[in-house]
Amino acid sequence: MTYHLRAKLVLSLLIAIISINASAERIKDLVSIAGVRTNQLLGYGLVVGLDGTGGKTGFTQQSLKNMLNRFGITVPANVNTQSKNIAAVAVHATLPAFIKPGQTIDITVSSLGDAKSLKGGSLLMTPLKGADGRVYAVAQGNLVVGGFGVSGNDGSRVSVNVPSVGRVPNGATVERTVDNAFLHGDSIVLNLNTSDFTTANRVSKSINQVIGPGIAKPMDATSIKVSSPKDAAQRVAFVSLLENINVIPAEAPARIIVNSRTGTIVIGNHVKVMPAAVTHGSLTVTITETTGVSQPAPFSDGETVVVPQTDIQFKQDNNRMFLFNPGVKLDEIVRAVNQVGAAPGDLIAILEALKQAGALRADLIVI
Repeated sequence: MTYHLRAKLVLSLLIAIISINASAERIKDLVSIAGVRTNQLLGYGLVVGLDGTGGKTGFTQQSLKNMLNRFGITVPANVNTQSKNIAAVAVHATLPAFIKPGQTIDITVSSLGDAKSLKGGSLLMTPLKGADGRVYAVAQGNLVVGGFGVSGNDGSRVSVNVPSVGRVPNGATVERTVDNAFLHGDSIVLNLNTSDFTTANRVSKSINQVIGPGIAKPMDATSIKVSSPKDAAQRVAFVSLLENINVIPAEAPARIIVNSRTGTIVIGNHVKVMPAAVTHGSLTVTITETTGVSQPAPFSDGETVVVPQTDIQFKQDNNRMFLFNPGVKLDEIVRAVNQVGAAPGDLIAILEALKQAGALRADLIVI
């Protein structure tokens, strides 16, 4: 074998390896571990220190009285506690997996009543509960609000972003952990973020090639069962090895996603159209109402009257028919549609008609 031939073979092999690595993804980007999940927390509290932008709803004042009673301050029934410097708020946060007591998490604070802005306010101590009703964190701190609002006495108002919602970075301290199934049993289950039989099979094969045969077994289109050590340290090292294995995921199915509210259309790469001829024209009708004046002849007994006049105009766009050849792909579909100048709404109608005609080889999903 000559030097030049060997060089060409080596170069071809390198190109093939680079192309494979370029399309491969790590297992950690494709799956999540069953039982390792986040949990939602929710609480109710008061934000104080507002500059006249708080709320005056009844439950806000009741919450203020309840808070004062807990500190031994009794507010007489005939005393008005309405204040624009406080606001009743809902506080929610996400509790990450494996987080421990004493660590902090971010919280989001949202106005529940008629407070106009939470800017400059401070959240008082608020317990955050899980779905089981137990307290998992306690929140408190100064709010960071990304918007502001200004209003006038005449009802006019200028608002930037949403001033009635704020965040407190590291505003809650974790008080209780949530148990998970990571250290239980002699195996772990990997769940694909997107269910696919081909990807599940490839993940299983890649794990068996790297670690050993029979280690991983696909259970269905989503889950892969992987045998793992029982020791905590060994299991952490084992998962670290697993999540860095490269896998070439299966290509996405042929789909067209249509957002009917925004007019956004996303066409997948594998969408194909069978032979079909398409034309899409639009008829525009414009009706204009004008008012004319009818004057009587001089020296006559007639009266001047107002006469309405209607002007109706028709405009038919002369769009030509275009032909889809057998097995046409994405770039040709886009080119054909652009030639007739179809707007997003027109394209939705064309795609629906192609689907009904049986010429569209893709799932048409309208959201």
